[in-house]
Amino acid sequence: MEIKRDVYLDKLIRKKKNGLIKVVTGVRRCGKSYLLLHLFHEHLLDSGVAEDHIIEIALDDRSNKELRDPDVILKFIKESIRDKEDYYIILDEVQYLDEFEDVLNSLLHIRNVDVYVTGSNSRFLSSDVITQFRGRGDEIRVYPLSFSEYLSVYQGSQDEAWDDYLVYGGLPLILTMEESGDKAEYLNSLFQKVYISDIVERHNVRNKAELDELVDVLASAIGSYTNPSKLVRTFKSVKNKNLSDKTIKNYTDYLTDSYLISRADRYDIKGKKYIGKLSKYYFEDVGLRNARLGFRQIEETHLMENIIYNELRVRGYHVDVGVVEYYEIKADGKRGKKQLEVDFVATKGSEKYYIQSAFALPAADKVKQEQRGLLSIPDFFRKIVVVGDNIKVRRDENGIITIGLRNFLLDENSLKL
Repeated sequence: MEIKRDVYLDKLIRKKKNGLIKVVTGVRRCGKSYLLLHLFHEHLLDSGVAEDHIIEIALDDRSNKELRDPDVILKFIKESIRDKEDYYIILDEVQYLDEFEDVLNSLLHIRNVDVYVTGSNSRFLSSDVITQFRGRGDEIRVYPLSFSEYLSVYQGSQDEAWDDYLVYGGLPLILTMEESGDKAEYLNSLFQKVYISDIVERHNVRNKAELDELVDVLASAIGSYTNPSKLVRTFKSVKNKNLSDKTIKNYTDYLTDSYLISRADRYDIKGKKYIGKLSKYYFEDVGLRNARLGFRQIEETHLMENIIYNELRVRGYHVDVGVVEYYEIKADGKRGKKQLEVDFVATKGSEKYYIQSAFALPAADKVKQEQRGLLSIPDFFRKIVVVGDNIKVRRDENGIITIGLRNFLLDENSLKL
């Protein structure tokens, strides 16, 4: 089974020989090694690169143990370069390499090499990894499978694929499993034995139970506004535990730095500024989120919002939560200020889209409610409502576009229709 990951492969191809270290990052088990060692490798061969000009070292392989020594691996690579043609160096699981930052910076001094690395522990996955290379790194962020990628290799109908994706998410290995129990066990084991263990080890977390409980709280509240202070109150009232704002912030930072969750900040659309301290958190993979809650809270409304958020980020957009302030006349005749929420403000360069996620629009008043925030935005960027119904594209007299969720996810140009 070969999964096409053209979004990331195209990025690697565009960045070839740009003088920087290509650093492939993303949550563990999302397909980084497959991207480099299989898809990119095949591209290089198809482009006419000789096999012996592709130097691949899997540093987690026991047979390559001696190459984990920085001086030994540098000597090996230099001795493998026998002419002035371009060589492609691919180091997988580079965290096994001692002093890997120095090794990578040393490789940049070799004129005819192009360097690509991936890694899977929390230190390497931290969002500050690029700074380790002193401004010489170029990040290619890889996400779990989008629904389009998932469906492309799924053995079954689109409806069946959606049901599975909604529950078990898009980590590639899930597609090799037929039994639901195997999928659940895999996700639970991955979360505890890999993700959480990495964070505890890296940051020397003394109370793992607190971190676990915070993950569960965040999993229960995807798409809801929160901040450290609110989470402190939640722990006090629900868990009967006293955690400080600082501890909560540290834990959420650890989780975001390891790419398990992502934060969307509040953005004042009219004022063009970030406001307040409230944010929303979304999970990198809905299957991991569901596993944390024992698959007990499969609310399609919230999962749909999380999936839309992830899809926008896969497409390369920076995503905020929009707020629109407006004034209305109260019953007493006085003007009062109110705020309306726009689920997502997606920006990329000069592109901007305002997007509402609405599982169902059963009546005209619900349509009006969902569109009110969009209609209050005083600019002409595209405004879109994504609904759970399986409709194609509909544009009303106000220029607002309505599109069904699956059509939105499966058409890479759906934002521009």
